[in-house]
Formats: sequence, C-alpha cells, structure tokens
Amino acid sequence: MPRLSGAQMIADFLVKAGVRHVAGIPGHGIWTVLDAFLDYPDLNVVQVLHEQSAAHLADGYYRASGNPIAAFASIGPGAANTTVGVATAYVDSQAMMLLTGSPHTYMRGHGVLQELDRSQWAHFPRVMEGITKQTWQPSRVEQLPFVMQRAWSAMTTGRPGPVHLDLPMDVQADDADVTVHGPDQFIGSGRSRPDAHDVEKAAKLLAGAKRPVIVAGGGVILADASHELVALAEHLGIPVVTTWMGKGAIPEDHDLNAWSVGDTASTSGNALAANADVVLSVGCRFVDWSASSYRAGVSFTIPPSALIQIDIEPREIGKNYPVAVGLVADAKAALADLHAAVGDVTPARKWRDGTYFGEIVRLKAEWDAICAGRRDSDQVPMTQARATKELRSALDRRAIVVTGAGIVQAIIRQEFPVYEPRTHLTSGGFSTMGFTVPAAIGAKLAQPDRQVAAVCGDGDFLQTMQEIGVAAMMDLPVLFVVFNNSGFGSIKGGQLANFGRTAAVDFLRKGEPYSPHFANIAHEFGIPGERVSEPDQVAPAIRRALASGGPALVEVIVARNFPEAGTNKTGWWDVPVPFNHAAQREAYLAGKAEEQV
Repeated sequence: MPRLSGAQMIADFLVKAGVRHVAGIPGHGIWTVLDAFLDYPDLNVVQVLHEQSAAHLADGYYRASGNPIAAFASIGPGAANTTVGVATAYVDSQAMMLLTGSPHTYMRGHGVLQELDRSQWAHFPRVMEGITKQTWQPSRVEQLPFVMQRAWSAMTTGRPGPVHLDLPMDVQADDADVTVHGPDQFIGSGRSRPDAHDVEKAAKLLAGAKRPVIVAGGGVILADASHELVALAEHLGIPVVTTWMGKGAIPEDHDLNAWSVGDTASTSGNALAANADVVLSVGCRFVDWSASSYRAGVSFTIPPSALIQIDIEPREIGKNYPVAVGLVADAKAALADLHAAVGDVTPARKWRDGTYFGEIVRLKAEWDAICAGRRDSDQVPMTQARATKELRSALDRRAIVVTGAGIVQAIIRQEFPVYEPRTHLTSGGFSTMGFTVPAAIGAKLAQPDRQVAAVCGDGDFLQTMQEIGVAAMMDLPVLFVVFNNSGFGSIKGGQLANFGRTAAVDFLRKGEPYSPHFANIAHEFGIPGERVSEPDQVAPAIRRALASGGPALVEVIVARNFPEAGTNKTGWWDVPVPFNHAAQREAYLAGKAEEQV
C-alpha cells in the first residue's frame, strides 16, 4: 500500500470520484490540503475572492451538470464565510463537498488562532449541522478514506445535499499506509422504485381524472426525469406547471407546458392547478412560494383536489397537503412505472381535440397578453420584462441563465422561456443574494460549450461582484448582465404593497438615485463593459459581449418606480401586516382566513 498524507488521501479520492475542480481561498488551516492538490494535475484549483462564492460556485457547477465538486476554506472566518452558500445548496438539495481547516487535535480548546472553543472545542461542525446532510471531524489520519467514502455517499444518494469535512491540521499532515478507493465500491447502483400496488392505484386515479395537472418540482431535474415526465403528460394530455426549481423540466414551448405555479408565477398555471381534480406532484415540496402560502383556490385546493405525491424524501410526503397516494421513490423510476401502469389502464389519448386542451391554450394566451404590457413596452427607463425579452432574443436556445434573489429572479421565472433541464439555475428555496455571479462561473466550468448568462439586479450584484475578477483571471467567457434600478427593487415592491411606504431600499445620495457605474467597474477588472438605457440597445450589446470571446458585462438601466418596475403579480404570499396599516391588514386577514394549514 502507498504511504500518503491525509491531504493526499483527500486529493486522491476526489480524483477517483471524478472531481475536476476545487474552489476556495487558502489559509493556514487548509494549507496542507491545498499543497496536496498541486500534486494532482487532474484537480483544477479555482481561486475565488470570497469564501461564500466558493460554495456558490460548487453549487452552480452541480446545478448545471449533476456532478458534484468540492469547495475549501481555512479555519475560523474563512469557514464561517461559506455558510450562506452551503445553506443555499442545502435548501435546494444540491450536492457539494466542503473541506475546512480545524485546530490540531492536540491543541483543541486552547483557543488557537481562529478556533471557536468557548462552549465546545473545535466547535465549527456544530454550526454546519443544520445546513448539511452530515458533517465529519476525523481525529486520526487512518479514518480519512472511510470518511471520504461516507461523505460522498451521503452527498449523492437519496435526496442530494452538501456535506462537510472539518479537517484538523495534524490529520491533514499525518501519514499512513493506505489504499484509497473511489466511491464506486461503496455506493449502490439503481433507483428506488415505488410500491407496485400504490402505482396501480395512482394510475387509475390519474387516468380517471377530468382535469389532471402535473406539478414538476426540482426533483424532476435532480433525477434527470424530464423525458419520463413529458412522456406521461403526452399520454394523457396533462398540463404541466412548474415550481421555481422545476423550471426547465418541460420545454416551455411545449403545448402542455402551462407555465409556473404559485406566488409571482403565471395566471395559467395557477388557474389550472387550483381547479384540478387530481394533482400529480413530482419532486415538489409545496413551499409557500409554490403553493401561494396554501390559500385555497389561488394555486391549489387540496382537498378537494386529490394529490398523488412522488418524492425521494419520505418526510416530504403529506407534509403540506394530505395525499391520496404517496410514492416514496426516485422521480425518474416512479414516472416510468406510473406511465407503464397508465398505459395498462388506457391507451394514449387524442387530447389536442379535447375541451380541456382548448382551455389550456386559452389560459396560456391570456397569460401571454398580460405579460405583453411590460414585455413590449418602449418606455425609458425600460421595464425589466422588456430587458429580459431582448436578452432572450440574443441568447442561444440552449443557453444557461443564472439568477439570484430579486425582481430579476421573478421576471426570469415568468417570462424567460427555457427549453432544457439545468438551463435555469436560481437560488430558489433560500433566495440568496450574491448567488448569481459565482454560481454562473461554476455553471460555465461545468458546461464550457454553453452560453452562460449571470442575470441579476444591482443589489444582488453588489454582494459578490468581485468574482468577475475570477472570470477575468481564468478568461472564462461568462456573460454578466446587471439590471440596475439603484436599489433593492423586490423588497421595495413588497413594502409598498404591504405597508404603502418603504425603508432602506433605495440607494440615494443627497436625495438622488445613487449607483456605481458597473460597466466602468468591469473595465477596471479587465473585461469589456457596456451600459445601455434604451430597449433596442440591449440585444446588440448582449451580442457584442458574447462575441468578445471572454467574460463581459452589460449594465442595463431599468425602471425603479412601481408598478412598472415590478412583475406581473399573481398568487398570494403570507406576509403578516400590523394593525396600524388598517386597509392592508384587513386584506391580509381575509386572505389568511382561506389558507389550508
């Protein structure tokens, strides 16, 4: 057996697991691991400029490819800086491995530089327990091959998610005679299938429905189940509505795509789902955004709608709505089995001639007409919907679009059509500001032959804009698009709707809108930058940026006054309003009374 240091064991395992990139910032707590990476040419070390970005980069890589990579950080503040990025991945069930430095095992509790020790020695793993599938802190070098195997298994099996290894500095440096195996020998193959009796029950329920609807959540994309989803929908002529995380599960120019469901979604998706007699949910958690805070008749009405729920995570079944049939299974396997069972009950239907399909077409046309007002507006400053329309026209059909929190996230969801899985990446459940830029860099590393557009508001961009320097240093052709409204626009819109006034949302200097010139900042980072303010300038600027062959930034000046600055408001979101806003409070209580919780 070869003699390896702990750090070499980690690097050796990552290479055998197929990891090609590791991202982070060096520090004394992780020096030894980083030094070992240098001996493995198959590992590309990506130097980011903030540890939060390392986690987002790894997250974006996985979202775009389905293949996990690793992030690293030093002890103390370096490790702590990763928590927002790790939590973002955890909430959205995205796999990544985080490696952090830890005090020497023989110095724990002494309060060495950057140790958290006041309530428990080397306490950082406790911080990570709530935002990872599992965290490990090995105490001997001989444990590392086993720990790496268990971490990889936890990260990639069942419901994916981030894992964390807190690595004492002496364990990194110590050595042992070991053979490091890749994960294949320690992880089972195949997909978990649902109970056959329950599948038969679900098939009969679905085949007998008059107004069925399929809800595609992020689990469809995680399981690579889009083909099976579309095949089942086409067999019976069932409209498919998507959640934030499910966007891209069905091509959005497909006749059975009924657009999004939930708050700030589509009128077509909400109308169909709310009036369904049977709802088939696949990999959907029914969070408040996707279910309009459970207000009956807005997005869903369960009951009386009968719910068939498919999820890999048993705890999600029946959590927010009661089920008629609950199938704990992999989405791809469950949809394939359900389609086969439906085929035993009824042949494929000629649904294009039916009245239900006619209703789908009508509702989609009505939604498109609603969107047209902002989308086709020539006003200056332009609407974000118009800017999004111009952006879509300049990008390839298979381009990857990445968004974080803000109006942009909602506009992209509502009005930017995508046609394949893993081409719409967003910080869905955690709705993290600062996600967009580093996640887009990760996506480009994962899919170098695809156009990748990081599209964000100025508030989101300011959180992690320094990472455009990473793209510059790597000469990585990522397109950065900043919709600049000089403030936190989505928060402003919410405050106005709920309270009629705002606080701490506009960027002002001496009472006037204030903003850096982001295109000039791009120049200082050594990449092309262009600022546009007219709608017909957007698409040409995007094309010039793409033609540059490297990273480039386009800053788009957009409207900052509501309602034209916002989205087409649909659905319902439970945001409590106090008594001193009487009219808004009355409307809020009326909506809350209809919630099915």
